[in-house]
Amino acid sequence: MAKRDYYEVLGVGKNATLDEIKKAYRKLAIANHPDHNPGDKAAEERFKEATEAYEILSDEKKRAAYDQYGFAGVNDQAGGYSGGYTNAYRDFSDIFGGSGFSDIFDSFFGTGGMGGARRGAGSASASQAGASLRYDVTIDFNQALSGTKVELTYAHQVTCDTCHGTGSQSGSGKKTCPTCGGRGQVARSSGFFSIASTCPTCHGEGYVIEKPCRDCGGSGIQRKKQTIKVDIPAGVDNGSRVVVRGMGDAGRNGGPAGDLYVYITVRPHKYFVRRDADLYCQIPISITQAALGCDIEVTCADGERIKIAVPAGTQTGKMLRVKNKGAKRLRATFDTKGDMFVKIVVETPKRLSGRAKDLLRQLSAETGENSAPQPMPFDPEE
Repeated sequence: MAKRDYYEVLGVGKNATLDEIKKAYRKLAIANHPDHNPGDKAAEERFKEATEAYEILSDEKKRAAYDQYGFAGVNDQAGGYSGGYTNAYRDFSDIFGGSGFSDIFDSFFGTGGMGGARRGAGSASASQAGASLRYDVTIDFNQALSGTKVELTYAHQVTCDTCHGTGSQSGSGKKTCPTCGGRGQVARSSGFFSIASTCPTCHGEGYVIEKPCRDCGGSGIQRKKQTIKVDIPAGVDNGSRVVVRGMGDAGRNGGPAGDLYVYITVRPHKYFVRRDADLYCQIPISITQAALGCDIEVTCADGERIKIAVPAGTQTGKMLRVKNKGAKRLRATFDTKGDMFVKIVVETPKRLSGRAKDLLRQLSAETGENSAPQPMPFDPEE
């Protein structure tokens, strides 16, 4: 009988992801495994057929060869399944053991092996780290340049003041869960394998509290509002974050507290634009200033006033660089700043007196202005 297409066998499309392939195989393997269907040859054949398909499609190189050449591309690799079940997989521990299948068994049964307890099961002494939290703040452009301090009020989980995190009333304590014996899980048998599930009595904790704390209900934690002040360093930008260690949610059973991540948004400046640590602005000057050259006084983003020399013959778009007048570099080895770039815009006067017009006509005649200029390359970035 002709072989069926591997994708058809697993019931997935040719664009199926590896997770979809695993899920499809897992379902078929469990339903048709010979140990679960003793004496059913049809089920055994379906199991072997599905296993062969999974072996090829779960391997990136084998799948590529099959997609390109069909069965001819994987004949040597898939031929091992024609010799009968005795040479294939013996039982479920073979199917779901090893690097190829252990993740399937683990995701389906919640275990790391046959009949074992769930990995990471709770116990009376197991500690859990608290969750980290996020807080978003918006600051002014100048605050980002100079650094600032912000006050935050937020709610988070803290250790209960009454029971000090034990979850029980004073002196009552905890005791090992009688249902699961402290493992946090119970196992139930279903024929040839055992499935572990979360203990219904202790909900996976491994212990029970006889007299829960009235203030926290036995959880050992409470939700409270807190106000703190956070230092924002000079040089932060949009998307920067400041980490406040240990100010997230409290941990359980002695586990460490999470952190508070403060994400920063910077309001735009009226005149300056920032690119990394460099600042950009533009300054208007007159035709005569541009032609003759001059010194102009410029106000920096931090309010400092400095003088900049404009060379004679400066054209619109000329970029003048002022070193170390940008933003502080956050992660620099040394305490350094970026630069400030001033773009010159030559302004044409809109209102002229009669004498000014006469002088400009004289200037035009003196300089021999071109009445038929040639096009220049266009730069959309300017």
